Amino acid sequence: MRKRPAPSSSHAADSPRWNHNIHYHRLILDTVPADAQTALDIGTGNGLLAAELAEIVPDVIGIDVHAPVVETAKAESSDVRWIVGDAMTYPFEPGSFDVVASVATLHHIPDIDAALHRCADLAAPGGVVAIVGLGRTSRPREVALHIAGLVQHQYLSRRRGLWEHTAPIVWPPPHTYTEVEAAVARVMPGAVFRLLPLWRYILVWHKPR
Repeated sequence: MRKRPAPSSSHAADSPRWNHNIHYHRLILDTVPADAQTALDIGTGNGLLAAELAEIVPDVIGIDVHAPVVETAKAESSDVRWIVGDAMTYPFEPGSFDVVASVATLHHIPDIDAALHRCADLAAPGGVVAIVGLGRTSRPREVALHIAGLVQHQYLSRRRGLWEHTAPIVWPPPHTYTEVEAAVARVMPGAVFRLLPLWRYILVWHKPR
């Protein structure tokens, strides 16, 4: 078993690159089991999360449908297996990954239930699904949270600068936060779902053994 190293300069807290997605990488990294051997980053984009996962997990795959952005991801790490493909249909074996992670990708998939089922299917028994995603605002408490997020955005973007990724963007998200939360409850009973500032949510689900 490979020991987990101390956080390096590539982690979001220390990286010179900052944006709303990088800001929450640490939440995903903190869910990784100490004995995890395999990880999948769905919708890897420019590859930053996959590269960070590769520092603590021996076997990491980053997959994205967009070939040009995968080419840029390859510069982030030689320890990641980079795949151009659709995670919804790519022939991964069910239960292959101790960690199934994704940042700002699920809203690219119109059928949120199917996307969550796919993540759950790919996770190994005892593994974790950790997702940071986007939704549409539909409730007053979400508006209040996003107002706080706007203040946080202004402060952090002035202090650290805003790094622009080159992955394709889908906006507005097709699902509200309420719809995503309901889908998570249907597909992943017992999952933790939490709204975050900076227009994000996190879900963490531990697959039963």
